[in-house]
Amino acid sequence: MNLFKLVEAVGVFAFALSGLIEARRRDMDLVGLFVVALVAAFGGGTLRDLLLDRTPLFWIEHDIYAIAILGLATFFALVPATGRFPQSFLLIADALGLGLFSIAGAGYALEAGTSTFIAALMGTITGTFGGVIRDVLCNELPSLFQQTPLYATCAFVGCYFYFWLSHLPLPGDAAAWITIAGITALRLASVRWNWVLPVSRH
Repeated sequence: MNLFKLVEAVGVFAFALSGLIEARRRDMDLVGLFVVALVAAFGGGTLRDLLLDRTPLFWIEHDIYAIAILGLATFFALVPATGRFPQSFLLIADALGLGLFSIAGAGYALEAGTSTFIAALMGTITGTFGGVIRDVLCNELPSLFQQTPLYATCAFVGCYFYFWLSHLPLPGDAAAWITIAGITALRLASVRWNWVLPVSRH
């Protein structure tokens, strides 16, 4: 398994977990749990693959992802809820998924021959749109479209940081893992200290 496939696999689990936590908070049944986890895990990567004309879609090519998510959803549905998951659980899973998917998306875009700017956009799309669809299904306005702590900005800036690190003499896949940790930390820090982008008010 190459680096981007490994990162993508871990990202699928992180975003699926964020979807399951959010669906559990909404008291959804097995079907709801599975669908929300599925779109959270595959939404961004599916859009990326369609834009880059990559076929088959990554989760269709590797059906083990969908099977594993069904297993997780079944576990969540059968295990009695003894309490609500803290909001921090969803935040951490979402931030980790953002870091993982952003780098995987940017890497696949570069492999497809795109420019670094388009690769950064593909990384941002991969890292954010699963969460957007998850929030829509859970009847929430996606944080991507609100003046909320930095989200897409973390992914976009992180992708460029990854491109820069990739040209340094670092061992193995250090550039990717450093950047994943950086994007995750930046997202968590932006929520902790409420870092937002300025807006023009009329």
